Amino acid sequence: MKGFQKDVTAGLVVGVVAIPLGLAFAIASGVEPIYGLYTTIIAGILISILGGSKFQIGGPTGAFVPLLFGIVIQYGYESLLIAGFLAGLILVLMGLLKLGNLMKFIPRPVIIGFTTGIAIIIFSGQIASFLGMKVEKHEAFIDNMKELVIKADTINFYSIVVACICFIVILLAPRVLPRVPGALLGLLVSTLAASFLFPDKVATIGSTYGAIPKGFPEFNVPDLSVETIITLLPVAFTIALLGGVESLLSATVADNLGGTKHDSNKELVGQGIANMATPFFGGIPATGAIARTATNIKSGAVSPVSGVIHGIVVLMVLLVLAPFAEHIPLASMAPILMFVAWNMSERKEFAHVLKTKTTDSAVLLVTFLVTVFTDLIMGVGIGLLIAFVTFIKKMSHTLEVRERNDITEIIPTDDSDSKINVYNLEGPLFFGSIDVLESSILENLDNKTKILVLSMRRVSYMDTSAEAALLAIVNRIRKCKGKLIISGIQQQPKELLLSTGLYHKIEKQHFFKSKEDALYFAKKQMNGSADKVV
Repeated sequence: MKGFQKDVTAGLVVGVVAIPLGLAFAIASGVEPIYGLYTTIIAGILISILGGSKFQIGGPTGAFVPLLFGIVIQYGYESLLIAGFLAGLILVLMGLLKLGNLMKFIPRPVIIGFTTGIAIIIFSGQIASFLGMKVEKHEAFIDNMKELVIKADTINFYSIVVACICFIVILLAPRVLPRVPGALLGLLVSTLAASFLFPDKVATIGSTYGAIPKGFPEFNVPDLSVETIITLLPVAFTIALLGGVESLLSATVADNLGGTKHDSNKELVGQGIANMATPFFGGIPATGAIARTATNIKSGAVSPVSGVIHGIVVLMVLLVLAPFAEHIPLASMAPILMFVAWNMSERKEFAHVLKTKTTDSAVLLVTFLVTVFTDLIMGVGIGLLIAFVTFIKKMSHTLEVRERNDITEIIPTDDSDSKINVYNLEGPLFFGSIDVLESSILENLDNKTKILVLSMRRVSYMDTSAEAALLAIVNRIRKCKGKLIISGIQQQPKELLLSTGLYHKIEKQHFFKSKEDALYFAKKQMNGSADKVV
């Protein structure tokens, strides 16, 4: 019972926090504000019930804003609903295919650059609302900045006053009333100020979007034609990728704060089902919300029940107070989103990585710039590509191939025209390191090499590219009428050679557990007395 009371308290707090954010994220995404509340209610409840994180709070988030706005501009609101449904289906499949753990391998510089880029887009996108300007919103960052300059004569002084009141209240709230969410308090105070001091002087939710419906959302089935699905599938993959990464990041934060461990694949399935359900009620794509999840934990939540209660709280407010939301000035929303952008910018981490002046700095900067100036998914894609190339380059230098030049002293040979070459291999053998392997061994083989000994005790991994390079070595040494002997081969490389048949081509008797046994066998072979395997 005590645990339930704590969940009720946490759910009330998070529900109050989620209301202004739901409205603001919907408006910033280019859709009617009511759809942000629908998303908060439906997705929030389903994610808490079905997800793999104990304290996760789901709903519309800032990370989705630039992406969803671009989709609405290009395809329209109805297509956004279809894309959201398809993204949910993709997330469910990702979870069922156990792909949740793969999300964790996205490099930190890519995530920081991407997140900071989104923060810049969100912040800059609210400048016009803050100043009360009448502008046409564009998908591209540069076009929006040009629009601010062109329409500078439309600045509304009253909107600036309202936005500043909200901004100041948000700043002071944690010090004066720490238990009251700053965003909600700022919204209330600035709305009252606008209503009593200068009514009809600033744009409001009601004057811009019309009356907010009071009651439960209607159930509608989007048009899921084959042609529409094919058109929106790339967009859906983008939503799914972003939603998956964001939700698992939020779940990880919850683990750190709450001392729990989430199930990545279950979380993806839960997120997917929630995103499949919300479009039928007009809701936009949702994911795990880091700030609301942290608030949930800090408010004393003990189970997913708090997330369900948070959704119920928003529903109750919608049923009772919907008419009052029409009077909220759009200028009051701008500071709320600006604070969200500021908090999600990861500015300290951004500066920290830049100071290292490493390849991570380049990955971070390129991801950030491409995200801001071109496209979100392109920013992630190019960032991952650069990170992948630099990683392969680094890993290619981890392979060491050292030749034992003193081998003739260890194993005297009867034939001075014949020799034994011995190499110690250390590091992974994969497509990025085969140049080192070939330049160190293959190019140094000649007709005098009768036995080649490779010590692979410190090779823990081999791929098929390296296996092909090893096959080339086998063919070259046989062409010289010599033999290849391998010592200390580990399990994974051995299994690969067995599966490709190269193990049997080299012959089982030419594999030894220790290098000493391999060298002893090589000595007998050179002296013509090795008739059996040692």
